[in-house]
Amino acid sequence: MQPDKIKRMLDACYLAKRIRELLPELPKGVTPAYIQYMDVIHNLQSTGKNVKISDISDYLGLPRPGVTRTVKEMETKGYLRKIVSEEDGRIIYIMITDKGEALSEKYDKNYYSRLSEYMSDISDEEADCMIETIGKFYKVMNERRVDIE
Repeated sequence: MQPDKIKRMLDACYLAKRIRELLPELPKGVTPAYIQYMDVIHNLQSTGKNVKISDISDYLGLPRPGVTRTVKEMETKGYLRKIVSEEDGRIIYIMITDKGEALSEKYDKNYYSRLSEYMSDISDEEADCMIETIGKFYKVMNERRVDIE
């Protein structure tokens, strides 16, 4: 790939970051990670899974200490609650509270449903290609850092 094309890909990533900044403003004290974590919990629960911190960590490819910290914040603010497993007291499951469900409904489900009405110019194939390409680009940049000498 030519260097100019790499620069254009990085410029597109900058635009992607700017797109994220256009998302609706969240309530005070709520971070985008809260919405993302609740989405992950919903996705995992839809497969019949009881969700643990390690599941969120693995799903998002994030270190467990950071996930633990965010889950603790969310629990303190009333968006999540922890439940001890009946089979093994060492296992703690994460559940979304009614307050968390209301937040998730507004800033995830409702917002994306409304936004989808405006996405007719982007095909599913184009979206899938973008998702796959950004994932590959991230992997290359993360694993193969090049030093400037």
